[in-house]
Amino acid sequence: MSEEIEFRRALLVGVDTGEEEDFEGSMQELKSLAEACMLKVVGIITQKLEHVNKALYIGTGKVAEVKQFAGDIEAQLVVFDNALSPSQLRNLQNELDLEVLDRTALILDIFSERAKTREAKLQVETAKLQYMLPRLVGLHEALGRQGGASGSLSNKGSGEKKIELDRRKIEHRIAELRKELEEVSLERETQKKRRMKSEVPRVSLVGYTNAGKSTLMNRMVEHYIKDESKKVFEKDMLFATLETSVRMIETTDKRPFFLADTVGFIHKLPHGLIKAFRSTLDEVREADLLLHVVDFSDEKYKQHMAVTEETLRDMDAGGIPVIYVYNKVDLCESGKGSEEISGKELPVVIGNKIYMSAKSGQGLNELVQMITDTLYAGNCTVQFLIPYDKGHIVSALIENGNVISMDYIEKGVRLVVNCKKKEKEKYSVYMEEEF
Repeated sequence: MSEEIEFRRALLVGVDTGEEEDFEGSMQELKSLAEACMLKVVGIITQKLEHVNKALYIGTGKVAEVKQFAGDIEAQLVVFDNALSPSQLRNLQNELDLEVLDRTALILDIFSERAKTREAKLQVETAKLQYMLPRLVGLHEALGRQGGASGSLSNKGSGEKKIELDRRKIEHRIAELRKELEEVSLERETQKKRRMKSEVPRVSLVGYTNAGKSTLMNRMVEHYIKDESKKVFEKDMLFATLETSVRMIETTDKRPFFLADTVGFIHKLPHGLIKAFRSTLDEVREADLLLHVVDFSDEKYKQHMAVTEETLRDMDAGGIPVIYVYNKVDLCESGKGSEEISGKELPVVIGNKIYMSAKSGQGLNELVQMITDTLYAGNCTVQFLIPYDKGHIVSALIENGNVISMDYIEKGVRLVVNCKKKEKEKYSVYMEEEF
Protein backbone atom coordinates (compact mmCIF):
# COMPACT_ATOMS: atom_id res chain seq x y z
CA MET A 1 0.00 0.00 0.00
CA SER A 2 1.49 3.33 -1.12
CA GLU A 3 2.11 6.02 1.49
CA GLU A 4 0.05 9.21 1.33
CA ILE A 5 1.94 12.33 0.30
CA GLU A 6 2.24 14.75 3.22
CA PHE A 7 1.61 18.29 1.99
CA ARG A 8 3.50 21.09 3.69
CA ARG A 9 1.26 23.65 5.38
CA ALA A 10 1.43 27.14 3.84
CA LEU A 11 0.17 30.55 4.92
CA LEU A 12 -0.48 33.00 2.06
CA VAL A 13 0.16 36.73 2.51
CA GLY A 14 -0.93 39.50 0.14
CA VAL A 15 -0.68 43.29 -0.02
CA ASP A 16 -3.42 45.32 -1.71
CA THR A 17 -1.95 48.68 -2.82
CA GLY A 18 -4.98 49.53 -4.96
CA GLU A 19 -2.96 49.12 -8.16
CA GLU A 20 -4.24 45.57 -8.69
CA GLU A 21 -7.47 45.52 -10.71
CA ASP A 22 -8.50 42.17 -9.22
CA PHE A 23 -6.61 41.64 -5.97
CA GLU A 24 -8.92 38.84 -4.78
CA GLY A 25 -8.47 37.02 -8.08
CA SER A 26 -4.70 37.36 -7.77
CA MET A 27 -4.79 35.82 -4.28
CA GLN A 28 -7.00 32.98 -5.53
CA GLU A 29 -4.51 32.33 -8.32
CA LEU A 30 -1.68 32.32 -5.76
CA LYS A 31 -3.62 29.61 -3.88
CA SER A 32 -3.84 27.55 -7.10
CA LEU A 33 -0.10 27.99 -7.68
CA ALA A 34 0.64 26.87 -4.10
CA GLU A 35 -1.56 23.78 -4.52
CA ALA A 36 0.18 23.01 -7.81
CA CYS A 37 3.44 23.00 -5.77
CA MET A 38 1.98 20.34 -3.46
CA LEU A 39 1.36 22.81 -0.62
CA LYS A 40 -1.69 22.77 1.64
CA VAL A 41 -2.99 26.32 2.10
CA VAL A 42 -4.08 26.59 5.76
CA GLY A 43 -4.56 30.36 5.98
CA ILE A 44 -4.59 33.68 4.12
CA ILE A 45 -3.67 37.12 5.48
CA THR A 46 -3.99 40.36 3.49
CA GLN A 47 -3.14 43.98 4.20
CA LYS A 48 -4.07 47.27 2.53
CA LEU A 49 -1.11 49.61 2.03
CA GLU A 50 -0.48 52.63 -0.19
CA HIS A 51 3.02 51.29 -0.86
CA VAL A 52 4.73 48.03 0.08
CA ASN A 53 7.26 48.24 2.91
CA LYS A 54 10.75 48.41 1.35
CA ALA A 55 12.31 46.40 4.16
CA LEU A 56 9.59 43.86 5.00
CA TYR A 57 7.04 44.10 2.14
CA ILE A 58 4.24 44.20 4.79
CA GLY A 59 3.97 46.59 7.73
CA THR A 60 6.02 45.91 10.87
CA GLY A 61 2.87 45.31 12.95
CA LYS A 62 1.57 42.89 10.30
CA VAL A 63 4.78 40.87 10.53
CA ALA A 64 4.04 40.14 14.20
CA GLU A 65 0.45 39.17 13.26
CA VAL A 66 1.68 36.83 10.52
CA LYS A 67 4.17 35.20 12.90
CA GLN A 68 1.49 34.67 15.57
CA PHE A 69 -1.07 33.33 13.07
CA ALA A 70 1.49 31.05 11.39
CA GLY A 71 2.26 29.53 14.81
CA ASP A 72 -1.45 29.10 15.63
CA ILE A 73 -2.21 27.22 12.40
CA GLU A 74 1.12 25.32 12.42
CA ALA A 75 2.21 26.72 9.04
CA GLN A 76 5.57 25.44 7.85
CA LEU A 77 6.19 28.22 5.34
CA VAL A 78 4.82 31.62 4.31
CA VAL A 79 4.11 32.49 0.66
CA PHE A 80 3.87 36.12 -0.51
CA ASP A 81 1.73 37.22 -3.45
CA ASN A 82 4.44 39.19 -5.25
CA ALA A 83 8.15 39.00 -6.01
CA LEU A 84 10.23 39.78 -2.92
CA SER A 85 13.55 41.59 -3.16
CA PRO A 86 16.60 39.78 -1.72
CA SER A 87 16.60 42.06 1.36
CA GLN A 88 12.85 41.60 1.93
CA LEU A 89 13.25 37.82 1.74
CA ARG A 90 16.16 37.88 4.18
CA ASN A 91 14.42 40.25 6.63
CA LEU A 92 11.14 38.33 6.59
CA GLN A 93 12.86 35.01 7.26
CA ASN A 94 14.73 36.57 10.19
CA GLU A 95 11.52 38.03 11.64
CA LEU A 96 9.19 35.08 11.01
CA ASP A 97 11.72 32.31 11.66
CA LEU A 98 10.03 30.32 8.87
CA GLU A 99 10.80 29.49 5.27
CA VAL A 100 9.53 32.30 3.00
CA LEU A 101 8.64 31.97 -0.69
CA ASP A 102 7.23 34.43 -3.20
CA ARG A 103 5.04 34.05 -6.29
CA THR A 104 8.08 33.83 -8.58
CA ALA A 105 9.53 30.91 -6.59
CA LEU A 106 6.22 29.00 -6.89
CA ILE A 107 6.06 29.49 -10.67
CA LEU A 108 9.70 28.46 -11.04
CA ASP A 109 9.00 25.29 -9.02
CA ILE A 110 6.03 24.41 -11.24
CA PHE A 111 8.07 25.01 -14.39
CA SER A 112 10.88 22.88 -12.96
CA GLU A 113 8.46 20.02 -12.26
CA ARG A 114 6.74 20.20 -15.67
CA ALA A 115 9.78 20.63 -17.93
CA LYS A 116 10.25 17.51 -20.06
CA THR A 117 12.47 18.32 -23.05
CA ARG A 118 16.17 19.13 -22.79
CA GLU A 119 15.59 22.72 -23.94
CA ALA A 120 12.81 23.38 -21.40
CA LYS A 121 14.88 21.90 -18.57
CA LEU A 122 17.87 24.09 -19.48
CA GLN A 123 15.66 27.19 -19.72
CA VAL A 124 13.99 26.57 -16.35
CA GLU A 125 17.27 25.79 -14.58
CA THR A 126 18.78 29.01 -15.94
CA ALA A 127 15.83 31.10 -14.71
CA LYS A 128 15.88 29.38 -11.31
CA LEU A 129 19.61 29.97 -10.77
CA GLN A 130 19.31 33.61 -11.86
CA TYR A 131 16.52 34.02 -9.30
CA MET A 132 18.58 32.33 -6.56
CA LEU A 133 21.83 34.22 -7.14
CA PRO A 134 20.97 37.56 -5.44
CA ARG A 135 18.98 35.75 -2.72
CA LEU A 136 21.61 33.30 -1.51
CA VAL A 137 21.82 34.70 2.04
CA GLY A 138 18.09 34.41 2.66
CA LEU A 139 17.88 31.01 1.00
CA HIS A 140 20.74 29.66 3.13
CA GLU A 141 18.96 30.83 6.27
CA ALA A 142 15.76 29.06 5.19
CA LEU A 143 17.65 25.85 4.48
CA GLY A 144 19.40 26.12 7.85
CA ARG A 145 16.04 26.29 9.62
CA GLN A 146 14.71 23.32 7.68
CA GLY A 147 17.74 21.23 8.63
CA GLY A 148 17.79 22.41 12.25
CA ALA A 149 20.15 25.25 13.16
CA SER A 150 22.78 24.61 15.84
CA GLY A 151 22.36 28.05 17.40
CA SER A 152 26.14 28.54 17.54
CA LEU A 153 27.56 31.85 16.29
CA SER A 154 30.92 30.23 15.58
CA ASN A 155 29.69 29.04 12.16
CA LYS A 156 29.09 32.56 10.83
CA GLY A 157 32.44 32.83 9.06
CA SER A 158 32.17 29.44 7.40
CA GLY A 159 28.61 30.31 6.33
CA GLU A 160 29.81 33.44 4.54
CA LYS A 161 32.50 31.38 2.78
CA LYS A 162 29.87 28.80 1.79
CA ILE A 163 27.72 31.53 0.23
CA GLU A 164 30.66 32.86 -1.80
CA LEU A 165 31.47 29.33 -2.92
CA ASP A 166 27.85 28.74 -3.93
CA ARG A 167 27.75 32.06 -5.78
CA ARG A 168 30.76 31.07 -7.88
CA LYS A 169 29.26 27.63 -8.54
CA ILE A 170 25.95 29.15 -9.65
CA GLU A 171 27.63 31.70 -11.93
CA HIS A 172 29.71 28.91 -13.49
CA ARG A 173 26.61 26.73 -13.96
CA ILE A 174 24.66 29.61 -15.57
CA ALA A 175 27.53 30.09 -18.06
CA GLU A 176 27.43 26.34 -18.87
CA LEU A 177 23.65 26.40 -19.32
CA ARG A 178 23.81 29.38 -21.66
CA LYS A 179 26.36 27.57 -23.80
CA GLU A 180 24.14 24.46 -23.95
CA LEU A 181 21.10 26.59 -24.78
CA GLU A 182 22.99 28.21 -27.65
CA GLU A 183 23.62 24.74 -29.11
CA VAL A 184 19.93 23.80 -28.74
CA SER A 185 18.92 27.16 -30.24
CA LEU A 186 21.07 26.43 -33.30
CA GLU A 187 19.17 23.16 -33.80
CA ARG A 188 15.84 25.01 -33.44
CA GLU A 189 17.06 27.68 -35.87
CA THR A 190 17.87 25.00 -38.46
CA GLN A 191 14.35 23.55 -38.13
CA LYS A 192 12.86 27.03 -38.37
CA LYS A 193 14.83 27.89 -41.53
CA ARG A 194 13.61 24.63 -43.09
CA ARG A 195 9.99 25.61 -42.34
CA MET A 196 10.53 29.17 -43.62
CA LYS A 197 12.04 27.82 -46.84
CA SER A 198 8.83 25.92 -47.49
CA GLU A 199 6.96 29.27 -47.38
CA VAL A 200 4.09 27.65 -45.51
CA PRO A 201 2.54 30.29 -43.20
CA ARG A 202 2.94 29.96 -39.42
CA VAL A 203 0.24 30.13 -36.74
CA SER A 204 0.90 30.24 -32.98
CA LEU A 205 -1.50 29.36 -30.17
CA VAL A 206 -1.24 31.87 -27.33
CA GLY A 207 -3.27 32.54 -24.21
CA TYR A 208 -3.54 32.29 -20.46
CA THR A 209 -2.41 29.04 -18.86
CA ASN A 210 -5.07 26.30 -18.92
CA ALA A 211 -7.20 28.07 -21.56
CA GLY A 212 -7.22 24.97 -23.80
CA LYS A 213 -4.40 25.58 -26.30
CA SER A 214 -3.06 22.01 -26.21
CA THR A 215 -6.62 20.60 -26.45
CA LEU A 216 -7.18 22.66 -29.59
CA MET A 217 -3.85 21.51 -31.04
CA ASN A 218 -4.81 17.87 -30.41
CA ARG A 219 -8.25 18.23 -32.04
CA MET A 220 -6.49 19.55 -35.17
CA VAL A 221 -3.97 16.68 -35.05
CA GLU A 222 -6.84 14.16 -34.80
CA HIS A 223 -8.78 15.73 -37.65
CA TYR A 224 -6.03 16.61 -40.12
CA ILE A 225 -2.94 14.50 -39.28
CA LYS A 226 -4.63 11.39 -37.81
CA ASP A 227 -1.48 10.31 -35.96
CA GLU A 228 -1.76 9.79 -32.19
CA SER A 229 2.02 10.13 -31.77
CA LYS A 230 1.79 13.74 -32.99
CA LYS A 231 -0.45 14.78 -30.08
CA VAL A 232 0.90 17.03 -27.34
CA PHE A 233 0.52 16.63 -23.57
CA GLU A 234 -2.94 17.80 -22.50
CA LYS A 235 -4.24 18.14 -18.94
CA ASP A 236 -6.54 20.44 -16.91
CA MET A 237 -3.75 22.04 -14.88
CA LEU A 238 -1.59 25.17 -14.71
CA PHE A 239 1.35 25.16 -17.17
CA ALA A 240 0.70 21.65 -18.52
CA THR A 241 2.72 22.62 -21.61
CA LEU A 242 6.17 24.19 -21.40
CA GLU A 243 7.59 23.00 -24.72
CA THR A 244 6.78 24.55 -28.08
CA SER A 245 5.43 21.86 -30.41
CA VAL A 246 4.98 22.57 -34.12
CA ARG A 247 2.72 20.52 -36.42
CA MET A 248 1.98 20.85 -40.14
CA ILE A 249 -1.80 21.10 -40.68
CA GLU A 250 -2.71 19.99 -44.21
CA THR A 251 -6.20 21.24 -45.03
CA THR A 252 -8.47 19.61 -47.60
CA ASP A 253 -8.33 22.69 -49.85
CA LYS A 254 -4.51 22.59 -50.00
CA ARG A 255 -3.95 25.66 -47.84
CA PRO A 256 -1.53 24.25 -45.25
CA PHE A 257 -0.07 26.03 -42.21
CA PHE A 258 2.32 25.26 -39.36
CA LEU A 259 0.62 25.33 -35.96
CA ALA A 260 2.72 25.96 -32.82
CA ASP A 261 1.54 25.23 -29.27
CA THR A 262 3.37 27.51 -26.81
CA VAL A 263 3.75 27.99 -23.04
CA GLY A 264 0.76 29.65 -21.36
CA PHE A 265 0.94 33.08 -19.76
CA ILE A 266 -0.06 34.04 -16.22
CA HIS A 267 -0.54 37.17 -14.13
CA LYS A 268 2.86 38.44 -12.93
CA LEU A 269 4.79 35.94 -15.07
CA PRO A 270 8.41 36.32 -13.92
CA HIS A 271 10.48 38.38 -16.37
CA GLY A 272 13.34 35.88 -15.93
CA LEU A 273 11.16 33.11 -17.35
CA ILE A 274 10.14 35.16 -20.40
CA LYS A 275 13.85 35.88 -20.96
CA ALA A 276 14.85 32.23 -20.42
CA PHE A 277 12.14 30.98 -22.80
CA ARG A 278 13.07 33.57 -25.44
CA SER A 279 14.12 31.03 -28.10
CA THR A 280 10.94 28.99 -27.53
CA LEU A 281 8.76 32.10 -27.71
CA ASP A 282 10.35 33.10 -31.03
CA GLU A 283 7.60 30.95 -32.57
CA VAL A 284 5.12 33.55 -31.31
CA ARG A 285 7.08 36.61 -32.47
CA GLU A 286 7.65 35.20 -35.95
CA ALA A 287 4.11 33.91 -36.53
CA ASP A 288 1.96 35.16 -39.41
CA LEU A 289 -1.16 34.76 -37.28
CA LEU A 290 -1.93 34.29 -33.56
CA LEU A 291 -4.81 32.26 -32.16
CA HIS A 292 -5.57 33.89 -28.81
CA VAL A 293 -7.31 31.07 -26.92
CA VAL A 294 -9.59 32.27 -24.10
CA ASP A 295 -11.30 30.20 -21.39
CA PHE A 296 -14.75 31.77 -21.82
CA SER A 297 -16.13 29.73 -18.89
CA ASP A 298 -13.80 31.56 -16.47
CA GLU A 299 -15.50 34.66 -15.06
CA LYS A 300 -12.12 36.43 -15.10
CA TYR A 301 -11.52 35.78 -18.81
CA LYS A 302 -11.30 39.51 -19.64
CA GLN A 303 -8.48 40.00 -17.12
CA HIS A 304 -6.74 36.92 -18.54
CA MET A 305 -7.02 38.36 -22.04
CA ALA A 306 -5.51 41.64 -20.84
CA VAL A 307 -2.55 39.77 -19.25
CA THR A 308 -1.94 37.83 -22.48
CA GLU A 309 -2.07 40.97 -24.62
CA GLU A 310 0.30 42.80 -22.27
CA THR A 311 2.75 39.87 -22.34
CA LEU A 312 2.60 39.78 -26.16
CA ARG A 313 3.44 43.49 -26.27
CA ASP A 314 6.38 42.87 -23.92
CA MET A 315 7.57 40.20 -26.36
CA ASP A 316 7.28 42.56 -29.36
CA ALA A 317 4.46 40.43 -30.76
CA GLY A 318 1.64 42.94 -30.31
CA GLY A 319 1.25 43.82 -33.99
CA ILE A 320 0.58 40.32 -35.37
CA PRO A 321 -2.95 39.58 -36.75
CA VAL A 322 -5.13 37.73 -34.21
CA ILE A 323 -8.14 35.40 -34.22
CA TYR A 324 -9.82 35.29 -30.80
CA VAL A 325 -10.86 31.73 -29.93
CA TYR A 326 -13.40 31.85 -27.10
CA ASN A 327 -13.09 28.28 -25.85
CA LYS A 328 -15.08 26.13 -23.35
CA VAL A 329 -18.33 27.90 -24.24
CA ASP A 330 -20.11 24.56 -23.72
CA LEU A 331 -19.19 24.77 -20.01
CA CYS A 332 -21.00 28.08 -19.52
CA GLU A 333 -24.40 28.13 -17.87
CA SER A 334 -27.32 28.84 -20.17
CA GLY A 335 -27.63 32.56 -20.86
CA LYS A 336 -24.23 33.35 -19.31
CA GLY A 337 -21.61 35.31 -21.20
CA SER A 338 -21.66 37.60 -24.20
CA GLU A 339 -24.93 38.90 -25.63
CA GLU A 340 -23.43 38.18 -29.06
CA ILE A 341 -23.95 34.44 -28.60
CA SER A 342 -27.00 34.39 -26.33
CA GLY A 343 -29.45 31.75 -27.56
CA LYS A 344 -27.24 30.74 -30.50
CA GLU A 345 -25.91 27.28 -31.30
CA LEU A 346 -22.18 26.65 -31.35
CA PRO A 347 -20.03 27.61 -33.10
CA VAL A 348 -20.64 31.35 -33.43
CA VAL A 349 -18.36 33.35 -35.74
CA ILE A 350 -18.33 37.15 -35.52
CA GLY A 351 -15.54 38.95 -37.39
CA ASN A 352 -12.21 37.69 -36.06
CA LYS A 353 -13.87 35.98 -33.06
CA ILE A 354 -15.16 32.43 -32.77
CA TYR A 355 -17.07 30.94 -29.82
CA MET A 356 -16.49 27.18 -29.73
CA SER A 357 -15.46 24.09 -27.79
CA ALA A 358 -12.03 22.60 -28.50
CA LYS A 359 -12.76 19.54 -26.35
CA SER A 360 -15.86 18.49 -28.31
CA GLY A 361 -14.52 19.79 -31.63
CA GLN A 362 -17.53 22.09 -32.13
CA GLY A 363 -16.30 24.89 -34.36
CA LEU A 364 -13.05 23.25 -35.50
CA ASN A 365 -13.90 23.36 -39.23
CA GLU A 366 -15.09 26.96 -38.96
CA LEU A 367 -11.91 27.97 -37.13
CA VAL A 368 -9.66 26.36 -39.75
CA GLN A 369 -11.65 28.17 -42.46
CA MET A 370 -11.03 31.46 -40.62
CA ILE A 371 -7.30 30.65 -40.33
CA THR A 372 -6.81 29.79 -43.99
CA ASP A 373 -8.95 32.70 -45.22
CA THR A 374 -6.78 35.07 -43.15
CA LEU A 375 -3.44 33.50 -44.12
CA TYR A 376 -4.27 33.18 -47.82
CA ALA A 377 -6.23 36.45 -48.18
CA GLY A 378 -3.68 37.75 -50.70
CA ASN A 379 -4.13 34.77 -53.04
CA CYS A 380 -5.61 35.09 -56.49
CA THR A 381 -7.40 32.70 -58.85
CA VAL A 382 -5.67 32.42 -62.22
CA GLN A 383 -6.07 30.35 -65.37
CA PHE A 384 -2.77 29.11 -66.88
CA LEU A 385 -2.05 27.24 -70.10
CA ILE A 386 1.19 25.29 -69.57
CA PRO A 387 2.90 23.60 -72.58
CA TYR A 388 3.41 19.85 -72.23
CA ASP A 389 7.19 20.25 -72.23
CA LYS A 390 6.92 22.42 -69.04
CA GLY A 391 5.64 19.67 -66.78
CA HIS A 392 7.73 20.94 -63.86
CA ILE A 393 5.61 24.15 -63.81
CA VAL A 394 2.42 22.09 -63.60
CA SER A 395 3.94 20.17 -60.67
CA ALA A 396 4.96 23.43 -58.94
CA LEU A 397 1.45 24.92 -59.29
CA ILE A 398 -0.15 21.73 -57.98
CA GLU A 399 2.25 21.68 -55.02
CA ASN A 400 2.05 25.38 -54.12
CA GLY A 401 -1.54 26.21 -55.04
CA ASN A 402 -5.09 24.93 -54.82
CA VAL A 403 -6.02 23.48 -58.24
CA ILE A 404 -9.70 24.15 -58.99
CA SER A 405 -9.74 22.50 -62.43
CA MET A 406 -7.25 20.89 -64.81
CA ASP A 407 -7.87 20.02 -68.47
CA TYR A 408 -5.57 18.45 -71.07
CA ILE A 409 -6.05 20.20 -74.41
CA GLU A 410 -4.09 20.22 -77.67
CA LYS A 411 -1.74 23.09 -76.68
CA GLY A 412 -1.00 21.89 -73.18
CA VAL A 413 -2.46 21.67 -69.65
CA ARG A 414 -5.05 24.30 -68.74
CA LEU A 415 -5.24 24.87 -64.98
CA VAL A 416 -7.41 27.13 -62.89
CA VAL A 417 -5.42 27.62 -59.68
CA ASN A 418 -5.84 29.61 -56.49
CA CYS A 419 -2.25 30.62 -55.77
CA LYS A 420 -0.02 33.27 -54.23
CA LYS A 421 0.70 36.42 -56.20
CA LYS A 422 4.31 35.26 -56.38
CA GLU A 423 3.29 32.21 -58.45
CA LYS A 424 1.09 34.36 -60.66
CA GLU A 425 3.98 36.74 -61.38
CA LYS A 426 6.52 33.93 -61.80
CA TYR A 427 4.44 32.15 -64.44
CA SER A 428 2.68 35.23 -65.90
CA VAL A 429 3.86 34.37 -69.42
CA TYR A 430 1.52 31.32 -69.32
CA MET A 431 -1.44 33.20 -67.77
CA GLU A 432 -4.67 33.33 -69.79
CA GLU A 433 -7.12 34.93 -67.37
CA GLU A 434 -7.47 36.15 -63.78
CA PHE A 435 -10.78 35.79 -61.96
